[in-house]
Amino acid sequence: MFQEPASPAQSPARTAAELGEDGVIALAVAGVRPDPRVLVGPGDDAAVVAAADGRTVISSDAIVEGRHFRFDLTTPEHVGRRAMAQNAADIAAMGAVCTAFTVTLGCPPETGADVIAGIARGTTRGAADAGGAVAGGDVVRTDQVLLAVTVLGDLQGRAPVLLSGARSGDVVAVCGTLGHSAAGLAVLLAGVGGHEGLVEIYRCPVPPLAAGPRAAAAGATALTDVSDGLLRDARALAKASGVTIALDGARLDPDAELVACAAALGADAHRWVRTGGEDHALLATFPLGTALPDGWRAIGTVLAPGPLPAGTVTVDGDAGPAAGGWNTFTESDEEDGR
Repeated sequence: MFQEPASPAQSPARTAAELGEDGVIALAVAGVRPDPRVLVGPGDDAAVVAAADGRTVISSDAIVEGRHFRFDLTTPEHVGRRAMAQNAADIAAMGAVCTAFTVTLGCPPETGADVIAGIARGTTRGAADAGGAVAGGDVVRTDQVLLAVTVLGDLQGRAPVLLSGARSGDVVAVCGTLGHSAAGLAVLLAGVGGHEGLVEIYRCPVPPLAAGPRAAAAGATALTDVSDGLLRDARALAKASGVTIALDGARLDPDAELVACAAALGADAHRWVRTGGEDHALLATFPLGTALPDGWRAIGTVLAPGPLPAGTVTVDGDAGPAAGGWNTFTESDEEDGR
């Protein structure tokens, strides 16, 4: 757990080694504020978080410097916000709302106090943006900066919406942006100016968190977040549900911002939409005839397995474009659009 010693006077030029464990912890918890759902927060052996529903939704994820982010492409505060946003999206994808987060910060001894403080600002802000609070965590010496986050969520009396609930005849719908994060990364790697909105989404995605509970309330049969690319995540949903998914290519056309960016970089905007990950949009299936909640748009149909096996995703009848998307153990990310 983060403990809360007295904060020493610190210069931004100081390193983690100079600050010591207590100093790093003090920076990490400096912005944490009381929250009524966190009955016992930073400073004790463990946190105590209220679970009004009687059930707790739990998810965890980690991001590692050099694999998931680079400080020459982003800022410490963005790193902290991004770690919280991607975890919050998993809670929304169950139809729940965030309540509390724990954060483990790993960093080398030479990490500057300004980097630690920036990450801490980001995690505190990210938790608040998600409607939750930082309840505790840990610090550890590592070879590169990493953030490991666990998030708790509240179903508020609703049943969880699983990957495995899609049924033949359901409508496939999405809420949020697709391909913007991949485009933003491409802009940064190309070293060109402009397209600040796309770059900002790469640095810190803004998942449509409220859309998850709204989808659950509207009767969504299956729900997931688009972290690894639309086609890869749709394939996971289809496989878990024992169905196939037929997407309508015309409903996956890139927006004007993506088209302009792709033209400037000589890239394929359609590929960004279909295989680019980390926008953390939400993907769901709804019974035919359901009035889709605000912000959701239909992009396809769920079909029973037949000529194509369960888990197949097609675009305009073609299963070929379903290749691609993010795989954490892929040696090269070229296929994944990252």
